[in-house]
Amino acid sequence: MVRAAQKGDTEALDQLLRRHHDKVWGICRRLAGNDADALDATQEALIAVATRLNRFDGKSRFTTWLYRVTTNACLDELRRRARRPLVGLDAAFEPVDLSAPPVDGLVADRLLIDAALARLPEEFRVAVVLRDLLDLDYAEISEILDIPPGTVRSRIARGRGALATFLRPGNQTDLSERQNL
Repeated sequence: MVRAAQKGDTEALDQLLRRHHDKVWGICRRLAGNDADALDATQEALIAVATRLNRFDGKSRFTTWLYRVTTNACLDELRRRARRPLVGLDAAFEPVDLSAPPVDGLVADRLLIDAALARLPEEFRVAVVLRDLLDLDYAEISEILDIPPGTVRSRIARGRGALATFLRPGNQTDLSERQNL
């Protein structure tokens, strides 16, 4: 299907993008921390996959290449957004009150995990998402991020440590203020 899409088969490209949409969305959702930014980042990532498909040379698995393009496109979109200040929307982005009684325990847990991931430094968040949510091995993550495997291990360990600290009851403070990251 990849080869057909590379040769200009628009139906193959459409099927390829549909097949991998949920994985792309999952990466973007976890990296962005909210649905609105994830939606925009997913769109940018899928456009990047479609326009750069001719660069996929088959030396790695397609999914490895897809995750790399997705991660980079998502982070680029989030950086662009960070440079553009949002005026007049402060009230629309009120923090979640984690002390409020949850409607559903699973929803509350998901919100807490999302909040914790969003507070991780980007380099840790990306590594943790690729390892723990996509279940990629260290070699694949190393290839996707273009960093040595030892650095991958370190980022994952530090990210997990920060998450564990944050998720401990009573510790839902801003992770960026912590010195041990």
